[in-house]
Amino acid sequence: MVTNMAKKSSNKQNERLIEEKLVPGKPGSGELFDVSYGDESKPVECLGMTFPNDEARRAHFTERLREKLKDPEFRKIEGFPTGDDEDILAISDPPYYTACPNPWLSQFVELFGQSYDANKSNQKEPFAADVSEGKSHPLYNAHSYHTKVPHRAVMRYILHYTNPGDLVFDGFCGTGMTGVAAQLCGDRKEVESLGYGVGDDGTIFNDSGVPFSSLGKRRVILSDLSPIATFIAHNYNTPINVELLTEEARAIYSDVHKECGWMYATRHLDGTFGSINCTVWSELFACPDCGKEVVYWDAAVDNLSGEVHEKFHCNHCSAIMSKRDASKVKKTYFDSLLKRPVTVTKLTPVLISYTVHGKRETKKPDIEDIKLIERIESSLIPYHVPVDRMMHAPDDVEKWGDRWRAGSASFTHVHHLFTKRNLWILGAFEHRIRHSRSRFLLTGIINRSTHMNRIHLKNFFFGGGGWNAGYMKGAIYTSSLPIETSIFEQWEDRLNSITKAFNGLATHVDGCILSTQSTTDIKLLESSVDYVFLDPPFGSNLNYSELNFLWESWLRVWTNLMSEAIQSDFQKKDLGEYRSLMLLCFKNAYRVLKPGRWMTVEFSNTNASVWNSIQTALNEAGFVVSNVTALDKRQGTFNAITNNTSVKQDLVISAYKPNGGFEDRFAKSAHTEDGVWDFVRTHLSYLPVAPCRGNFIQAVPERDARILFDQVVSYYVKNGYPIPLSSREFQAGLDNRFPEREGMYFLSEQVSVYDAMRLQADFVQQQELFVNDEKSAIQWLRRCLARQPMKYQELSPQYMKEAQRIWDKHEQPVELRAILEQNFFQDEDGIWRVPDPRNEAHLEQIRHRALMNEFQQYLDSKGKLKIVRTEALRAGFKESWQKKDYTTIVQMAKRVPDAVIQEDPALLMYFDNASLLKGE
Repeated sequence: MVTNMAKKSSNKQNERLIEEKLVPGKPGSGELFDVSYGDESKPVECLGMTFPNDEARRAHFTERLREKLKDPEFRKIEGFPTGDDEDILAISDPPYYTACPNPWLSQFVELFGQSYDANKSNQKEPFAADVSEGKSHPLYNAHSYHTKVPHRAVMRYILHYTNPGDLVFDGFCGTGMTGVAAQLCGDRKEVESLGYGVGDDGTIFNDSGVPFSSLGKRRVILSDLSPIATFIAHNYNTPINVELLTEEARAIYSDVHKECGWMYATRHLDGTFGSINCTVWSELFACPDCGKEVVYWDAAVDNLSGEVHEKFHCNHCSAIMSKRDASKVKKTYFDSLLKRPVTVTKLTPVLISYTVHGKRETKKPDIEDIKLIERIESSLIPYHVPVDRMMHAPDDVEKWGDRWRAGSASFTHVHHLFTKRNLWILGAFEHRIRHSRSRFLLTGIINRSTHMNRIHLKNFFFGGGGWNAGYMKGAIYTSSLPIETSIFEQWEDRLNSITKAFNGLATHVDGCILSTQSTTDIKLLESSVDYVFLDPPFGSNLNYSELNFLWESWLRVWTNLMSEAIQSDFQKKDLGEYRSLMLLCFKNAYRVLKPGRWMTVEFSNTNASVWNSIQTALNEAGFVVSNVTALDKRQGTFNAITNNTSVKQDLVISAYKPNGGFEDRFAKSAHTEDGVWDFVRTHLSYLPVAPCRGNFIQAVPERDARILFDQVVSYYVKNGYPIPLSSREFQAGLDNRFPEREGMYFLSEQVSVYDAMRLQADFVQQQELFVNDEKSAIQWLRRCLARQPMKYQELSPQYMKEAQRIWDKHEQPVELRAILEQNFFQDEDGIWRVPDPRNEAHLEQIRHRALMNEFQQYLDSKGKLKIVRTEALRAGFKESWQKKDYTTIVQMAKRVPDAVIQEDPALLMYFDNASLLKGE
């Protein structure tokens, strides 16, 4: 018995398939399966034009795109993918989706966007609540990808920041979950599933019953550098006629099964034939003692416990060995697709799971099974299949990528990732669906059809077999025990997933437009977008172009590596190159975003230098960071689950573009104190007032005086102005102008709201502090002494306990007494206290003098500095900036370890801006 899509075949028919049908007959044209999903009898409106039907719309815009592709200037747009015109056209659906830069973006904005009105306020607090959304929704699981933010998580941000009809932009769209979220903001059921209430008039209420948004779809502009990403996003964001898709998929299945089903036939013990669900393969290792071949499955796998032993015996000489001790056995064969000999890791089939008489059974491969595989291997595949060198690397280059190659030493070309059987059948499917939506099903099963698919032994033995397998997310890695799953079974499984996900999905034809290009060069009108959501790559976390290469080889359109914003040894991109590319992306996002509106950036990386690169790029682009919260997607990638240093929760950065009125005022008052206080008032208006977490209020660290001063300094430096106030003068001015509550500063209209909330809350929860440098040590001491002034003898044990955490590698530790003497006040009784702001001038002078003396010692020394006092560098850089001595900043930055600059946002800010002003 095969899956329920296929017709039952007699044993004799199966036997004949094995004995006779070694090479299939001439394949069909596939034209029967090029099904249109629109109602061809109805007129269609598109970008202000009317067509007799959807096919006419598609034909018209396809021809216009074909003409555009002939323009050499069009192909110079940053991020233009690698691929032939016809292959780009084959997967495009213009004007809504193009597998290249979309020429109709501006028309979409002009048609559906609303022009910026400086007199119309859309003031919002940042979305300050942490978000937790799982990945179990059918939509999330319809098609795999390396990273995805659940659409329901994004919905919360879009509902908070936008109104119905607003334009949302996502320049790193991945699978298009931002598009799905924007469109489902008009779906009452989906909105209510978030725990919100929806009134009869469409008003949306939060869980406290406070109205904050309105029901209604938002239109969305999506872009990504990767063709497979935009292809998946297009299918997620365009209405699918599930009935027609199912009819087409089953017709394709039937046709391919009729031709190729013989490849999965296996004989049962009673002589009848069953259909193979999956075949487990095993690598072979050469025994380090006797040199003979050892089948890894036979030697290392314990069938009773479902475990793989790290140490195992050679079945020839009984020597004990491990994978590390032994070498993999290689084989050389003539590759008929490359037409030359190749050497790969040797694999042998060790177990077959199959269905017969309606039940799943397992068996070791017998002679007939081996002969069947040999016959397939000796035959020519009659279809096009991808044979591309990984990453299009030259044949004489051994290393084709970054760290994803571990464990795959003999893997150089795309087709080496497949058994010939699966490659053949995938080619048969692909041949029939080249111009249809069923290609979405095909890409959905590609990764599970490769040697990357690993067996989960305990589930396989004790969970029923079959689908207990999976591939490692975020890596190109072939297992020592790969499992070859039936393409037919996968096709049916993926169809079920997609139909379940898209049944009743409220997406719209004109709700989304997609472009394949770099966000550095997106062609949108200035100040035309109402909200930006970005989930960009973070440093070297994931190399998307490598991970997507397999998928894109089946599409025949590949990512342009030049504009990929990642750290990569293979692409020769360091952290500076990554930051430069991200800066260009953020600048373009800033340009297209309306003043006074918000951008949300999801961040997932443990590296402080990457975090600071993102913050620096945001500031230099013009954004002001208002708030950072957590996003818990509940399930992590393989690395996040197994690696103690990986991020378990993503961070969400809320940043705003200052409104046009403030920017005009600042240009006139930047040299005076008025400019500082205008900035502070504006910034405070964008900060959360009293975010609640159950029965307590979460403190807002961005309202702290020191962080506010850092924001002022950052904004002034970014705009090329000297800072007109010292930190002491800023503190005094802050106290005179703004009400303070529990170390936080508010606007007068905000403080009454905070006071009311405070009366209802049990307490205010402060952010946890970690002492890992001098700055954090000062913050910890201020908080500690503000609660309870104490003598040195009382304070020292507490501080030593806290400061036993390891300080940053290049940070010079500072003695507690020195920190106290330079930053705090000791009374006549020897008790250390937080100084009164009005009496801090003397302390500030002492501290500044000490820091500048140390900075001068750095200047007077020669060569590279291995360990430095970061606070001294900050003071020296600030002083040099005020004097417009940019040379000192740049030269000193080159003398200290790169990590010192890259991991400190203030130093990085001064260095980047000084370098820019020096033309470096």
